Amino acid sequence: MKNIKYLNLIGVLVFALFYACEPMEELNPEAGLVLPPAESEMDFTITPGEDAYHFNVQLTSPSQINGINQVSFDLGNGLVVKEKSAVAYYPLPDDYTVTMSIKTNGGSTTITKTHTTTATDYSLFTDPIMVMLSGGIDVAEGKAWVVDSLTVGHFGIGPAGGNWPEWWPATPVQKTNSGAYDDEYVLKLEGFSFAFNNNGNSYVKDYRKDNPNYSNPVELYGEPDCRVDYTPAPATWSIVTKEDGDYLVLSSATPVFFGFDYGAVNGEFRIEELNENFLHVSCIGGDGNRWYNKLIPKGYERPSIEWGMSVTAGTEVNAYDVALSVSNLPLGESIEKFVVDFGDGNVVETTDETEVISGTYMRAGNYTITTTAVTSLGELVGTELVTVESHHPDYEEFILDEIVMYNDFSEVQMTPINGENCLVSIADNPDRTYPNKSSKVGSYSKTDNEWANANMQLPSGYRFDLRNKSVVKLKVYGKAGQVVLLKFENTDRGGNAWQTGAELTYTIQQDDTWEVVDYDFAGVSAGWDWTGDQFTSDITTNDKFNHGFYNIIRIMLSPGVGDGTHEFYFDELAGPHVEGIKSGQIK
Repeated sequence: MKNIKYLNLIGVLVFALFYACEPMEELNPEAGLVLPPAESEMDFTITPGEDAYHFNVQLTSPSQINGINQVSFDLGNGLVVKEKSAVAYYPLPDDYTVTMSIKTNGGSTTITKTHTTTATDYSLFTDPIMVMLSGGIDVAEGKAWVVDSLTVGHFGIGPAGGNWPEWWPATPVQKTNSGAYDDEYVLKLEGFSFAFNNNGNSYVKDYRKDNPNYSNPVELYGEPDCRVDYTPAPATWSIVTKEDGDYLVLSSATPVFFGFDYGAVNGEFRIEELNENFLHVSCIGGDGNRWYNKLIPKGYERPSIEWGMSVTAGTEVNAYDVALSVSNLPLGESIEKFVVDFGDGNVVETTDETEVISGTYMRAGNYTITTTAVTSLGELVGTELVTVESHHPDYEEFILDEIVMYNDFSEVQMTPINGENCLVSIADNPDRTYPNKSSKVGSYSKTDNEWANANMQLPSGYRFDLRNKSVVKLKVYGKAGQVVLLKFENTDRGGNAWQTGAELTYTIQQDDTWEVVDYDFAGVSAGWDWTGDQFTSDITTNDKFNHGFYNIIRIMLSPGVGDGTHEFYFDELAGPHVEGIKSGQIK
């Protein structure tokens, strides 16, 4: 975001700066029940601040409150400050009812005072952030924003401390029919009103669907997130400046959000980027993660940069040439660079669109060549699939007759293990005793999904080789009776990959105990005879299946069970050597 000094504005007409305040007192509930003070024992002051528009609100009595308590101020403009003091900014003349509440473990008491202001701070009407968000005083009807549904990452999620949706950025129009893409968010400078026009329905996270303001939840896309019927109440907006940036704060009696209700904590959305035609915000959701939104003005048509890529076979063995082209570059826009990813680890960058980029493949396989144009309007991506029929003459195969470690979540990672319709993360080992004394393990959790799976997919061009070794090893920790399924698949078959699957199951024997599982695929069949080329009675002896075929391992807990939440820990996934990829060997 541009380094602009914005007005400190919060609430309907207010921005409260939180100076160094005493934290609210929290005592052990076992200390006993303590009633709140009586109204006659409570008082606070409202005194002039740094100028005619700022006022200091301060608790004066009681000076000490026992019991679990919280002191809060409703500044009379939509803002509630849960501190013993605050600095409020009132830019327009009005009568404000300021309410102080004190809550103990025995109840709460409130008192109110009316504060009248007569001064007008006209600078707020020309403040850049206010004008970009609302259109300014010349746009009486306000400025309408909509979800930028054609852009990658218009919704997204990442870690709480991050600044981009590294875990999941929504692809263009990924949430069609969710109720989010026809919503409008109108910000007005007058009254700082925020109109949430959702046409009767909205899109909400699974943990938000039981909000009493929502009705008739409908799950979408095979996920627990829902489209709900919902009529928003009037809302207001404000800007708050904190140490990590400027925040757009939304206040309403009912949920208010941008297209996808994450349960934004305190209605606060950190402004990641803002200009006249783009608003990128993030918030801490009800799950503790950081969620993202990208918005554009209603009716805005982004200038387009026309470019293309062509892929042709080169003159050398297994070589491919990528040619780039640019046409009709809009005035004022630019292309910073092109990035060509050949899909085998070879990535080349260039700033010259006339340059022909060449890459040579050493291994046979299917590779996706991805070209990214980094432009002033964002990233433009093009892909093309190439098939390399045979290894390069200079390539030498090296196959170990050993079982190697794929991923132990601590030191060795051949390739990441991801979750599909489930949460897979690295966790502390719940029981660091034999046979698993490692500090970190994998954690798996699924909710209401039959076939949610943890999976490890090999990079393009690599395949599992089952000719010499046929055992896959895994350590599991869960509840007795839980079934853990492990299967091989070939993702080249797309939606029919399941037809190629070869699978085995293991039933956990003891509660909360590490167990070592050997999945031996010798003699295991794959597919069905009606699939023709996708059937074998033994994947380890059939040359169509035992090498150059399987590229993904899937791990499922309670496969076929679609109700409830199912969790377990797993570790040290290991198996036959993958030719061409280095890994740690099991000792």
